[in-house]
Amino acid sequence: MINITFLGTSSMMPTKERNHSSILITYKDQGILVDCGEGTQRQLRIAGIKPGKITKLLITHWHGDHVLGIPGLIQNLAANNYKNTLEIYGPRGTKRYLRNLMSGIILQKRLKYEVKELSSGVFYKNDFTLEAAPLDHLAPCLAYSFKEKDRRKINLDYTKKFNLIRHPLLGNLQKGKDIVYKGKKISAGKATELIKGKKITIIMDTAPTANAVKIAKNSDILIAESTWSRELEKFVMKRKHLTAELAAKMAKQSNAKKLILTHFSQRYKNIKDLESEAKKVFKNTVLAEDFMTVTI
Repeated sequence: MINITFLGTSSMMPTKERNHSSILITYKDQGILVDCGEGTQRQLRIAGIKPGKITKLLITHWHGDHVLGIPGLIQNLAANNYKNTLEIYGPRGTKRYLRNLMSGIILQKRLKYEVKELSSGVFYKNDFTLEAAPLDHLAPCLAYSFKEKDRRKINLDYTKKFNLIRHPLLGNLQKGKDIVYKGKKISAGKATELIKGKKITIIMDTAPTANAVKIAKNSDILIAESTWSRELEKFVMKRKHLTAELAAKMAKQSNAKKLILTHFSQRYKNIKDLESEAKKVFKNTVLAEDFMTVTI
């Protein structure tokens, strides 16, 4: 089970209803925070989520609305005796920007963290993979994709024909390996069902780019920025942001199953028009709200 919690869904300026950008993906013992806008630690408290559950911080880019909450989060973790080493990932320049950001405050307690700068490709692989791809923004910016590992479910109706119900050999079948049991060969293809792992892709600030479509390919959930409505499409290539319609086109081109729009401009008091605009292109579209949780 994968939980996605939206901690902030505004763009450059927060509003009364929407905080700066931050999304938390929780899976097993992993807490993957994508961006950490100003006020994120307070959003975590309101949501009832302990910051200590965060194991990885993925930074899309270094514009203030996506990173100004990092010093507060690190101070929070240190003060609460965080036991792990926080893994921090981001685009080129991340080590320098983080060092500069943290140099402006005095920490009473230190926190262990490791920083890795990314360009593209898979950068973490275990029972899930994390992949990055460059976007087209005014600063180096990355899209991120979380992909759960595929697994095999035992077809007990089939294995019962061999009187095979509980046995260590079932583990081999789940790994996709054929086995021999009591002199009879059992095919993994027939004895198991392949369950595809869920895929979540997060695409923040960008103009339309083939890289976004590529990394989002076949996502179960595509989370995309939707800063403007189509009436401001003239600014897309200059300011490098998506409209709701362009986000929907990206979802359609990538064969995503569901699109969740976020990163809304403060100019919109009512964002239902953005939803309507997107749904004309991609029907399965919803609007993110602060503290909304999606489980897949």
